[in-house]
Amino acid sequence: MPVPVPVPAVVPMLSYQDGVAAMDWLIETFGFTEAERWLDEDGHLSHGALDAAGGGRVMISELASYEGPALHRTHCTAADAWLSTPWVIDGVLVHVADVEAHYARAKAAGAGLLSDIEEQPYGRLYRAEDVEGHRWMFLEP
Repeated sequence: MPVPVPVPAVVPMLSYQDGVAAMDWLIETFGFTEAERWLDEDGHLSHGALDAAGGGRVMISELASYEGPALHRTHCTAADAWLSTPWVIDGVLVHVADVEAHYARAKAAGAGLLSDIEEQPYGRLYRAEDVEGHRWMFLEP
């Protein structure tokens, strides 16, 4: 019998223009595990759930009219200005057990790295953008 997974207190919910491609990319690049994938009759992602190795879940969905941060910044000077920083803006923080291995995996898969691994008082971290420009911080506390 499967062991039940505890439900996290907070679950980020992200939209993507191409949810199926984004979900596959997040699994390959950031090492998430697929928990759920519901496709509509046209093959579009109506609901996806990804689990992080140390616990936690991210839900994603597809909305054809959605414009992710990377696309939006191409025609919006304000978005381009605030996305010119390496900081995570409206992003997701994920705790990882081995930030060096996680960074190496993301780099090898072609993630948009916003920073190298940094030492901070609260742990070691790096920042990255996903395939549609959502920002992520991966922290080894």
